[in-house]
Amino acid sequence: MSLEVLVPGLSTTVQDRGRTGYYHVGLPQGGSLDQYSARLANALVGNGEGEAVLECTYMGPKLRADRPALVAVAGAPVPVKVNGEERGEWESLLLNEGDELEFGVIQGGTRYYIAVAGGVDVPEVLGSRSTYALGALGGLNGRKLEAGDSVPVGAPAGDLQVLAGRRVPEEFRPEFCGSQELRFLFGLYDHRLTEEGRRRIAEETWTLTPVADRMGMRYDGPGVEWVEREQPFGAGSDQSNIVDAGYAVGSIQIPGGTQPIILHRDAVSAGGYAMVGTVISADMDVVARATPGTQTRFVEVTMEEALTARAEARERLDAAVAAIG
Repeated sequence: MSLEVLVPGLSTTVQDRGRTGYYHVGLPQGGSLDQYSARLANALVGNGEGEAVLECTYMGPKLRADRPALVAVAGAPVPVKVNGEERGEWESLLLNEGDELEFGVIQGGTRYYIAVAGGVDVPEVLGSRSTYALGALGGLNGRKLEAGDSVPVGAPAGDLQVLAGRRVPEEFRPEFCGSQELRFLFGLYDHRLTEEGRRRIAEETWTLTPVADRMGMRYDGPGVEWVEREQPFGAGSDQSNIVDAGYAVGSIQIPGGTQPIILHRDAVSAGGYAMVGTVISADMDVVARATPGTQTRFVEVTMEEALTARAEARERLDAAVAAIG
């Protein structure tokens, strides 16, 4: 089967868990920015965690099913409509042949996910179906959806009638609010900051700007101070510049010492800005849920606390999947 794209939405792309193993040659891991929401959307329709979904940013698409299908929408709160009739988010919905799925105005957050039983069945590229638009790689022809596209869907793993009506319990649905706390570790170049610079990162409030996409999120705030030094050859003239180094997903860099940027899943793999800290992996989904204007505090944790948080996040996801019914 396939889903016909009547209206593409602002930026609707095919995403999955990501394209790992190629970061060292400049290809980012990509994948759904909010992995938790995408996984629960897949679970609702009986898919495994590796199936591809549609990631919708702000304005969703309008889709028509060419045969019976089971879909689920999870992530940022948004009105879900089938043939103009409002339906529920965080639950599996049965579509008949010719039914149209569309969305109202997003009510919080940034992204939501459409899963369909059988998964979005575009070809894998380097082990992933995820769209990397900057490199015109993966997804549907390496780009966001356009009107007139036909999104192929794989064969469902279960009976659609049996799977219809399943829900994610309220306690497992993430929050989408105007303030966040993001846990992070200082390093690798935090020694380039003054004590006052370190204090501002860990104790002041920062505000997400409209400059926020799949590559990274830029924040406004009090800025930081750098330790003065004579820049080494190849590092550039600004104190925030370094000789090129590799970036980790979640790295916090502060070009010019003014506006921190958290690198996300489509970020470049290396560059010449100092990484003064890294948001822990357990909180990267939280970063993805922020909207411009979100008030953000960075909370320093230890490596042990970061590893514990990662294990707890996985346990919560497993519990959420198990609770769907």
